[in-house]
Amino acid sequence: MIKVDFSIAVSFYLLICLGFVFYLWLLFKKRMFFKEFLTLSPRFIWCCSICTYTYFTTHKTEISVCPRCSSYNKYSQSHRFSLTKEKGGDIRI
Repeated sequence: MIKVDFSIAVSFYLLICLGFVFYLWLLFKKRMFFKEFLTLSPRFIWCCSICTYTYFTTHKTEISVCPRCSSYNKYSQSHRFSLTKEKGGDIRI
């Protein structure tokens, strides 16, 4: 039989519990990341001001480049509001 001191047993038990909590935390963060990645909210939908091409990007930036005409588009709050009203909120893939 293996003799284990009480303090070592308690330390080992706490280490296992903390490892389990850390694992659950990582699992929760991973789910939140994929949920955000798979949800296209209106903040990711862009409309080019030059060629009126509608495209999406997952980058949270103030300026985006149109894939069709390569023009730069600036973040517009009024455009985002109109897309929200037209599309009815989030768009799921």
